[in-house]
Amino acid sequence: MPTLPPDRAAEPEPHRHRQIAESFGSDAERYDRTRPRYPDAMVNRIIAAGPGPDVLDVGCGTGIEARQFQAAGCEVLGVDADARMAEFARRSGVEVEVATFEAWDPAGRNFDAVIAGQAWHWVDAAVGAAKAAQVLRPGGRLAVFWNVAQPPPEVADAFAAVYDQVVPDALTARAYRQKVSALEGYSMLLTRAVDGTRQAGVFGDPEQWRFDWEQPYTRDEWLDLLPTQGDHSRFAPAESEEVLAGIGAAVDAMGGGFTMRYTAVVVTAARTGARLGVGS
Repeated sequence: MPTLPPDRAAEPEPHRHRQIAESFGSDAERYDRTRPRYPDAMVNRIIAAGPGPDVLDVGCGTGIEARQFQAAGCEVLGVDADARMAEFARRSGVEVEVATFEAWDPAGRNFDAVIAGQAWHWVDAAVGAAKAAQVLRPGGRLAVFWNVAQPPPEVADAFAAVYDQVVPDALTARAYRQKVSALEGYSMLLTRAVDGTRQAGVFGDPEQWRFDWEQPYTRDEWLDLLPTQGDHSRFAPAESEEVLAGIGAAVDAMGGGFTMRYTAVVVTAARTGARLGVGS
């Protein structure tokens, strides 16, 4: 399921929930090992739509998307508020500076693309778009994207039953309980990204791109991923153990594995006009 459950995406200011935003670094190695990558078609389209190879990755985390853009020929600088995630990314070959994007000092540097993978909801969308405009070269592209997970209905129902039994008030339980499509649940979040880009006043019309793909999971692979999701880090140890046991039993009942459908959704716009100065 998504990092940010749809009900949390509908709240007025999700970027203020720093306790969740900065919880993922507690096990950066697991986060990097288990979190899904992005489709190569998405990476290549973003690169092709920009004027050059210099990329700023906002909320780069452990460097998952940064390494994908590097592999495609880009020079990437990451920014992340969590020093633990940044240190892991550095060890994997990504240059990272530790700061929130809103407070980060670009020191006169400019980029051909500003990207954010599974992270733009932790940024004030209007402030972030204005900051991106300051560091983008004319024609440069802002591209923020999310992997939106949509489990098959029978999988969602089985998982919801476990969370409802063990942690019924958890965000994850509420996310599985909702009977709307995952993309519909993300509509408010995507709208914020679009509105923030428009408010900056120096981007062309925002576009939304989507890339559908699938990822098979074994029981062990899914259980390895779960502790990195949403509010799992806030479960009591006994609750976490019971959830993992219940989910494991549910996957066993499905034959030991299942296939998760993902849609990578991109909100993107090109920088137009003269370059802004920092603080303008």
